[in-house]
Amino acid sequence: MKIREIRAVGLRGSSPEGGWTAEILPDDCVHTLVAVYTDEGITGYGSVFTSDALVKAALNVLEPLYRHENALEPERVSEKLHQNTFWMGRGGSLTHTISGIDIALWDILGKATGQPVGRLLGGRYRERVRPYASILMDQPAPLRDHLLAVKAQGFRAFKMGWGPFGRVSAQLDEAIVAAAREAIGPDCWLMVDAGGSDAHWPGNYKWALRTAQMLAQYNVYWFEEALKPDALEDYVALRRAAPLPITGGEVLTRRQAFQPWLQAGAFDIVQPDVTKVGGISEERKIGWMAEENGVQFIPHGWNTALGLVADLQLASAFAHTDFVEYLTGSPYIDALVATPWQLDDEGMLPIPNAPGLGVELDPDAVKRYTGGEGT
Repeated sequence: MKIREIRAVGLRGSSPEGGWTAEILPDDCVHTLVAVYTDEGITGYGSVFTSDALVKAALNVLEPLYRHENALEPERVSEKLHQNTFWMGRGGSLTHTISGIDIALWDILGKATGQPVGRLLGGRYRERVRPYASILMDQPAPLRDHLLAVKAQGFRAFKMGWGPFGRVSAQLDEAIVAAAREAIGPDCWLMVDAGGSDAHWPGNYKWALRTAQMLAQYNVYWFEEALKPDALEDYVALRRAAPLPITGGEVLTRRQAFQPWLQAGAFDIVQPDVTKVGGISEERKIGWMAEENGVQFIPHGWNTALGLVADLQLASAFAHTDFVEYLTGSPYIDALVATPWQLDDEGMLPIPNAPGLGVELDPDAVKRYTGGEGT
């Protein structure tokens, strides 16, 4: 089965807030869908955390390498693309685009063999996993209302991030966390994401340590992106001193970038994004490396329905991956799939067991958010 063509379409019109200092507009494109067409009629789908202009440019560069390649060999094909382009800049738009191709190739392999991707990755440890509702922080009163509304949808785990946290005062930081804990109650999971990869992040090691101590008082489950993305030594020190788990890694790409962080003990939990790091093939290698270094692997998932289902399949294949991120309120998560996501009575999300990624896209929704292009 050969790759016949790869197309990319950008999602526009309903891009959710990202929390960044320089916020995107609704018509800006930060997520792109990729479709890989084969000569035997099977099509696979993937997702890229990059604008469609960059993805299409990357496809032009990669096309001589993937043209007529075997669509049933995702790991080898993806590694070929990495190996032959890393000198152009490992970790940028080319790596992001290879992520979407790789996800789509795993989807094709699953469809061709009649197996869910998680089984092809070595076996399914679980049939469901706990999603944590991922939201942006706000002032205490509106944040409380937002969390109550999300809890009413059936979520039992919540991560709040960015917004004013760490950017105004320690008093406001604590007021935000106190309001969140009061809203969700003592029995739900609460995680905090400072957003240290934001432009010109002001938080330093001493701020992060003081804040970690405050968060522990409210039984926060983990503290994410507390420091700037390149502050490796500070992360190592924070992990050793903090009274709660320290997480990060969403801005790193390829396994080579993760290796020094995992070996140094910078994280309790590592959070690669499958739509950035190189796809399912690369994220699986990062997950194995994490386990070998005593670090838990929980995917970052601020992306699309295809990114979410790739995370679900990965979560099924790792014994200790007991959470996935669920970006709430985004039509790129909720509306793109033909069958809506459904939490069970315990706030768990079933992992699809149909062939490939296990979901079907809603063609009308895809056209709506791609300006009529479709896939």
